Amino acid sequence: MGGGVRALMRRKQVDSDRARPGGSSHQLRKELSITQLVAIGVGSTIGAGVYVLVGTVAREHSGPALTLSFLIAGIAAALSAFCYAELASRCPSAGSAYHYSYICVGEGVAWLIGWALILEYTIGGSAVARGISPNLAIFFGGPDSLPWILARHEIPWLDVVVDPCAAFLVFLVTGLLCVGIKESSFVQGVVTVLNCFVLLFVIIAGGYIGFQTGWVGYKVSGGFFPYGANGMLAGSATVFFAYIGFDSVASTAEEVKNPQRDLPLGIGTALSICCTLYMLVSVVIVGLVPYFAMDPDTPISSAFAKHGIHWAMYLVTSGAVLALCSTLMGSILPQPRILMAMARDGLLPSFFSDVHKTTQVPVKSTIVTGICAASLAFFMDVSQLAGMVSVGTLLAFTIVAVSILILRYVPPDEVPLPSSLHASFRLSQENDEEKLRDTLGDGDHEQGTSEISDVVVVESVMDPLIEKQLYASKMDETKRRKTAACSIASVCIGVLILTMSASATFLPFLVRCFVCAFGGLLLLTGLGVLCWIDQDGGRHSFGHSGGFICPFVPLLPVMCILINTYLLVNLGGGTWMRVGVWLVMGCLCTFSTAAPTAH
Repeated sequence: MGGGVRALMRRKQVDSDRARPGGSSHQLRKELSITQLVAIGVGSTIGAGVYVLVGTVAREHSGPALTLSFLIAGIAAALSAFCYAELASRCPSAGSAYHYSYICVGEGVAWLIGWALILEYTIGGSAVARGISPNLAIFFGGPDSLPWILARHEIPWLDVVVDPCAAFLVFLVTGLLCVGIKESSFVQGVVTVLNCFVLLFVIIAGGYIGFQTGWVGYKVSGGFFPYGANGMLAGSATVFFAYIGFDSVASTAEEVKNPQRDLPLGIGTALSICCTLYMLVSVVIVGLVPYFAMDPDTPISSAFAKHGIHWAMYLVTSGAVLALCSTLMGSILPQPRILMAMARDGLLPSFFSDVHKTTQVPVKSTIVTGICAASLAFFMDVSQLAGMVSVGTLLAFTIVAVSILILRYVPPDEVPLPSSLHASFRLSQENDEEKLRDTLGDGDHEQGTSEISDVVVVESVMDPLIEKQLYASKMDETKRRKTAACSIASVCIGVLILTMSASATFLPFLVRCFVCAFGGLLLLTGLGVLCWIDQDGGRHSFGHSGGFICPFVPLLPVMCILINTYLLVNLGGGTWMRVGVWLVMGCLCTFSTAAPTAH
């Protein structure tokens, strides 16, 4: 039992300039620059949602204040982006949030995040692929006008509607990703640029019409906040999911030429572009048509149609198709890299860790991902499972913020080297001893070896450890670390109690207030202590140095944890039940993988 708990809590060594795998047979090719990272980030984030969310959120929540809803949601997303930027530049390996949580939190949490992200990308890619065929049908004359080979067909005895077009597109994207990261990122960049041109047309042409007609949407009787501040905030919670996708940039960290510089810039630039486009589109569309008169399904094309520009429907539809294709690529791209990272760590079969010698991409993992996503897209209407996509993303955002707190206050003192580094570590040690022997002579070799041992402590050859040199006295440092760890735990527990009690509308009002006050007290106490005590001195040498540093720690990560946990709690019981079934399946898969290894 104790061994099992220790296994769940063990953390792997951070990748750094001082420790790298000996061989390159399992390494991905470094091909990506900041331009390609921005294209991946924008393309994965701006999906067809912007073409629909504008109408739905304006009608039901925000009204003319929709622009502020997008701004607030963008700021909330930026909190997670700051955390991702620091961890991506410090630990630039494949795996994204799974990789960071394994280094900072432990194997158990890392497995949970990795398995949840696999679910997110599989269902997300399938849902996006199923949404392309209805938009393509508009160019052929209507919903039932697609060619027979691409049209949806119902299988009566199974009560299933198959979508060959969706499956074909998934296989097409899978083949493109197998060719190479440079080629696939180029295609995604072209598609993303075309989509941005469509949005720029909406902004420029819509702005011209708005100035000609006097912006009638802002002259409604309800004012700028028809649903009040609460409606605007509810709209922010809804449109927050339109910013999901920038984390795809972090999953390609191992393939970036200069990760310390390009990853933070790529994440920040992509999120800024998305937020700007969202806000400008919402300003224009809400001003062209009163919010209560918007078409909830096609708000942009119907807004142009009301002003006599019917041909804009085809341009807007083409933008939606381009956005869906780009998002499909962004959904399938990260998953093979997460599978590869988990297989490297022994949590999945080694089959998934193979990298093709020519293209230097995880071809086997990509093909498996494509087959699973194509099967779901072909046979299932996965829209009812869309909430499960949000679970993976929000869990990842939350754990990344917790990892920043751990990195700053309680980074690992001793970290076992992964098996892939054992050989290179022993080789490095032998080389050091040989150089010392040549310098000092055979007589002084024994003394020289003891000097090396004073610098690098190796407790055993089978399980070498790297120890951090403490800067303060050992007792004071131990006390500070315990205080920091308890404070981080207090913050997390307080956030969970506060968000769950605030959302528990079935509880009596006084009980809710009491529980909320208790959770808030735990949160503020932990935050106050973290602000008071010093951060760990070893954080400066953790991982790769010279990269982005997340500002306003601990306040910014704590706010990120609070926002994402609140959204998680409000996803609904049905979603959590389905996610629970998926996690149980993951446990069975992991145990079946670990059993042969233990044997």
